[in-house]
Amino acid sequence: MNSATNRDGIAHHDVIVAGAGPVGLFLACELALAGCAVLVLEQAGDAVSPLKQLPFGIRGLSSPSIEALHRRGLLDELEVPKRLKNPFAPAATPQARTQAGHFAGIPFHREDIDTAQWPFRLPSALPASLLSEMAELEAVLARRALALGVTIRRGSRITSFRQTDDDVTVSAGDESFKARWLVGCDGARSVVRKAGGFEFAGTEPEFTGYTVKAGLADPEKLKPGRNVTSTGMYFQTQPGYLALQDFDGGAFHDSGEPATRGHVQQVLRRIVGTDVTIDALHLATTWTDRARQATAYRNGRVLLAGDAAHIHSPLGGQGLNLGLGDAMNLGWKLAAMVRGEAPPGLLDTYHAERHPVGARVLGWSRAQVAIMRPGPQARALQAIVRDVMDTRDGATYFAGRVWGVNLRYDLGGTHPLVGRSVPDFVLEDGRTVGTVLRDGRGLLLDFGADAALAALANGHVNYVSATVADRLGIGAALVRPDGIVAWATDETGDNAGAREAVARWFPVGA
Repeated sequence: MNSATNRDGIAHHDVIVAGAGPVGLFLACELALAGCAVLVLEQAGDAVSPLKQLPFGIRGLSSPSIEALHRRGLLDELEVPKRLKNPFAPAATPQARTQAGHFAGIPFHREDIDTAQWPFRLPSALPASLLSEMAELEAVLARRALALGVTIRRGSRITSFRQTDDDVTVSAGDESFKARWLVGCDGARSVVRKAGGFEFAGTEPEFTGYTVKAGLADPEKLKPGRNVTSTGMYFQTQPGYLALQDFDGGAFHDSGEPATRGHVQQVLRRIVGTDVTIDALHLATTWTDRARQATAYRNGRVLLAGDAAHIHSPLGGQGLNLGLGDAMNLGWKLAAMVRGEAPPGLLDTYHAERHPVGARVLGWSRAQVAIMRPGPQARALQAIVRDVMDTRDGATYFAGRVWGVNLRYDLGGTHPLVGRSVPDFVLEDGRTVGTVLRDGRGLLLDFGADAALAALANGHVNYVSATVADRLGIGAALVRPDGIVAWATDETGDNAGAREAVARWFPVGA
């Protein structure tokens, strides 16, 4: 589908995406892969930002994000050394345990994790967590979007829009654009969310966070890594690159005052408890743990994704992964609506599936803040959580949450694989399930050569009959374009329910 300019002189598209961050770009790629004409409007004139450069731009990718990028052939375009190695981790000794993540600054270790508790992860599965540079990820997604025919306009800030039953007209400066759908991926201060009348409910902040690049006269007075103190928290990735948490109820951030060298030094000294001196302040920005979520992700022809739909503290790096999950879930469903091929209620499943995931992440963020507060009550909670995390079951639970391995949508099926990510089975010809999904279609995966299953495949569902070395007891599975299993059976030849599942998620007889 191509964009066009109608007699009203307004450019028409299938979907307008507000925001050219990773979430907006990934959503644009998903829509364009399905043949939609997509326009991305980004208010910033330049994609380069100091906060996206090393080390501030380093983000941890969780298992669902890694799998999503793999299923679209994007993972290989990221530089492997940056993904596999933490450049700020101290050198390990043979006796040291490997920190695999943290909760409120309390680490869990790879050696304590019992992967046997994740029965649908193959030994050859992709890593459950990787590091990526934000600027590089955005560049990879922008290249893919452009290659798929997406139009990206930078320096175009949406100021207002109006929607009818049939379309949405968007104003950006002196220009107007029209589309059948509008998706706000324009961040925590989303214009689309505010103009669209979405309710944004949640809790107020307990701290002001600072991201700082500074010259220090005495860097040896600060410990590396994450340090929770009796008055707050500081995190030093390398000398002069700092994140601070000052439990002032978010007052300084909300005041709008600039974070001067003197102010940041005062906050740093109070948190650290020493007279560390800042010689020069190169960069300082503030943020809070304010946690809010749109009560609905859709209002007519307008939808929200990423930080436009939910905001929370960046503790644990969950925000990027949550937004990429929104985009992967929404893209194929909205594309089906654009094509007029969506089964009844398909687009409603976006909110039904992703809103609970967002609420869970907000709860996870609030829980971390609760045990990082200054005071004896929080320190007592920290000690208990630390003890739990030092157990095998505890480390496995926290890893499953942080890495997203435990993600499961409630799709109503009885099989334990339904609602989960499909294992990346290796087929006889060397392909994996992830590579088969790269065309954006669904997949009927059959380990029993069942002709009745093969007959259910159509132009939106590929059929693959295969023998694999370890099928994890699975006989057949229907996989959605986002890699989520919609139906599964343990017995080959047992296809009861398969037809209903295909009809629920895909056009019938297409």
